[in-house]
Amino acid sequence: MITINGRSYSLFNFPVVGICLDGTAPAYLDAAADVMPHLRRIMAQGSYGLVNSVIPSFTNPNNIAIVTGVPPIVNGICGNYFYDQERGTEVMMNDPAYLRCPTIFSALGRAGYATAAVTTKDKLRQMLGKDLVTGSICFSIESITPNIVDLVGRQPPSIYDPDISIYCIEAGVRLLEQSLAGQRASIHLAYLTTTDFVQHKYAPGTPEANRFYSQLDVLIGRLDALGVILGITADHGMNAKVHADGSPKVEFIETILHTNGYQESRVILPITDPYVIHHGALGSYATVYVDAGHVAGAAAVLKAVPGVEAVLTQAEAVARFALPADRIGQLVVLGDQGTVLGRTPQWHDLAPVAEGLRSHGGLHEQIVPLMINRPLLDDYAAWLQSGVAHNYDLFDFLCNGIPASTR
Repeated sequence: MITINGRSYSLFNFPVVGICLDGTAPAYLDAAADVMPHLRRIMAQGSYGLVNSVIPSFTNPNNIAIVTGVPPIVNGICGNYFYDQERGTEVMMNDPAYLRCPTIFSALGRAGYATAAVTTKDKLRQMLGKDLVTGSICFSIESITPNIVDLVGRQPPSIYDPDISIYCIEAGVRLLEQSLAGQRASIHLAYLTTTDFVQHKYAPGTPEANRFYSQLDVLIGRLDALGVILGITADHGMNAKVHADGSPKVEFIETILHTNGYQESRVILPITDPYVIHHGALGSYATVYVDAGHVAGAAAVLKAVPGVEAVLTQAEAVARFALPADRIGQLVVLGDQGTVLGRTPQWHDLAPVAEGLRSHGGLHEQIVPLMINRPLLDDYAAWLQSGVAHNYDLFDFLCNGIPASTR
């Protein structure tokens, strides 16, 4: 047993593998059920439930929550992008210096356990790799090296190609196959995390989405056949955010605040990252920096905006979503299921998302699946069905919730 960030994890003999399928709302798996026989079997013979993702329902906060086992109020990562008040500048939150606690991987590495982390997006690689011991494996498909090309047997596709997520999982499968065959050092814990290009571009049940999940299913079957303890979850779901004509349904809330006299207000969109073709920096979550004397007035203005579902004060957001107070604004704003929040029309390039925008970040992308290829102990099975578990409980389920007889 080893304690990491206040949570205890049982040590194990079988390799433990966690997968995060970026953007996978339950509807994708439901619609692809006929082309995912391996996953259907895992769900029938193992364990399945719906769990909560971190809010904001974005990539970085959820992946880091999963690999630390704790929410943003502990690990410090509450977006892909934030306003660094100490430096007075807006920055990407991909520097490992922003991480406020160790990852499960770094702690296990110091305890002598070999780990591997494979991510599609390079923005996650540095934080996943923070403080790893020599010999640990951590790479992204975006910054792939020749030896990984040799491992998979082909060159990686573009970040805007659906196959890049398949490539990511295949690289992880090959690592584990070699490890278990004695062709490389043993891997005790692995984490594989994809990108959500498919989910941003294609709705559940479309031929393109089902083709993608069918390919994933083949690799899931290969992993399961290795005898590993396998858990699969997602970082967030995905919804269409469009008007009836297919154009983006966006409210530019910084413009709205300035128009209503709050000229000092600054809106931060934590979905912001280099992958503008995915979402155009438009999601259903925003934070607002505004003078202390203007908080109530600005909140009232935003609550009256069509498509705004909730406006919370900093204290309310910290309490409800376990966010670090010093890394969010005086207000947190959530769009409804069909609305995204922007800054100003000039700040965004909407050309890549002019039609069919699909995005995430709010409450309606919070519920995600969690599947395990083993039955769970009774108390863990009840927890998985309770509706209160989170995706960041994944490694607790995998390390502590599996009966000893099936490890």
